[in-house]
Amino acid sequence: MAASRWTPIASSEQSVRSHSIAKNSLFAGHDQGAVNWACLASLVETAKLHGVDPQGYLADILSKLVNGWPMAKIDDLLPWAWAEQNAAHLAA
Repeated sequence: MAASRWTPIASSEQSVRSHSIAKNSLFAGHDQGAVNWACLASLVETAKLHGVDPQGYLADILSKLVNGWPMAKIDDLLPWAWAEQNAAHLAA
């Protein structure tokens, strides 16, 4: 089951590459900015692969993080886990 989780990530990385990550990261202003951009782009593409609206997903997880989400449960905020937890909401 764990192996199936890596397939979408690899697919999302391929999708990010198709959006010219090297070109876009040139405008990040700093190496760490480029790394942050790549992480965000990977989250967005992985969310899309799981049928999750990236804007709603990011708004929800950022809200949870700001309001003290426990680090022991951080894996619950990854796109595939979030999609499972919010399946009823996604079907509506």
